[in-house]
Amino acid sequence: MAKKRTLMEPFNWKRELKLFPGYLLLTIWILFTVVLLGWVVAASFSTTKAIFSGHVLSQGIHFENYVKAWTNSNVSSIFFNSLMYSVVSCTLLVLICAPAAYVLSRFHFAGNKMIQTSLVSAMGVPVVMIVLPLFSLIAGMNVLNNYVANKGVLIFLYVGINVPYTTIFLLTFFANISRAYEEAAAIDGCPPMRAFWLIMFPMAQSGIITVTIFNFINIWNEYFISLIFANSDRVRPVAVGLYSMINSMKYTGDWSGMFASVIIVFLPTFILYIFLSEKIIAGITGGGVKG
Repeated sequence: MAKKRTLMEPFNWKRELKLFPGYLLLTIWILFTVVLLGWVVAASFSTTKAIFSGHVLSQGIHFENYVKAWTNSNVSSIFFNSLMYSVVSCTLLVLICAPAAYVLSRFHFAGNKMIQTSLVSAMGVPVVMIVLPLFSLIAGMNVLNNYVANKGVLIFLYVGINVPYTTIFLLTFFANISRAYEEAAAIDGCPPMRAFWLIMFPMAQSGIITVTIFNFINIWNEYFISLIFANSDRVRPVAVGLYSMINSMKYTGDWSGMFASVIIVFLPTFILYIFLSEKIIAGITGGGVKG
C-alpha cells in the first residue's frame, strides 16, 4: 500500500498578519495566567512575612505549609467531601441522563418534543430562583441536621440541577450516531436497551467523558447551593470551606497556609483538564459530526 504524502502548507505572511492581533491577545492572556498562577504557587511555599514584603520564596521553600493546611486547616475534610459529591453526582448523572438522551433521540412518542423543550427551558432557570422553595421543602423534611442525610441532599440537588444540561448535551451525540448499528443488533436478536448499553453507550464515550468533566468541574467549584444547604463543617465542600478559611485569616494571619490550601483544592480540576483536554476537544467537536 502506497504511503500517503503529507503536504505542508506554505507559510502565508498575509494570513498570519491578519491573525496577529488574535495571537497577541492570546499571548497576553497566557502570560497573565501563568504569572498569576506562578505567584500563587510560589506564595504557597513561602512564609506570611515574605508574602507581605513582596519577596516570595526569599526565606526558602516551606513544604510544611501543605502539611499544615491538610491537617490543621480542615482541607482534608472539605477535599474529600467535594471529591465524594463530584464523583457520585457525575456517576448518577451519566446513569440517568445517558438512557434518557438515547430514548429522546431515537424514539418518537407523544411528549418527546415537550420533554426536550422543558429540559432546554430548565437550563435557563437561575438557581437563585428555586433555592428558597427547595430550602423550605427540604427543611420541612427535617433532614439537614443529619450528617448522612445532609450529604445525600447535596448530591440529590447537584444531580437534579445538572440533569437538563447533561441530557441535552448527550442527546446530540446519540442523534448523530448511525442507526445501522442498532438495526444490525436487532437482526441478531439484541433488545433495544441491551443494544444501548453494549453498543450505543460505548460509541458515545467521547461525549460522556466531556460532559462528565464539565459536570465534575461545575460541582467541584459550586458555591451557592452548598452555602445554603451545607450547615455543618463536616459536610461543606471546598468552595464554602475556602471562603471560611479566608475569613479566618483575619484572626490567624496564616496566608501561606491559605495559598497552600488553594493549590490543593485547585489541583484535581487542573490535573483532570491537563490529562483529558484532548477528550474534551474531541467531545465538543464530535457532537456536530454525523455518524
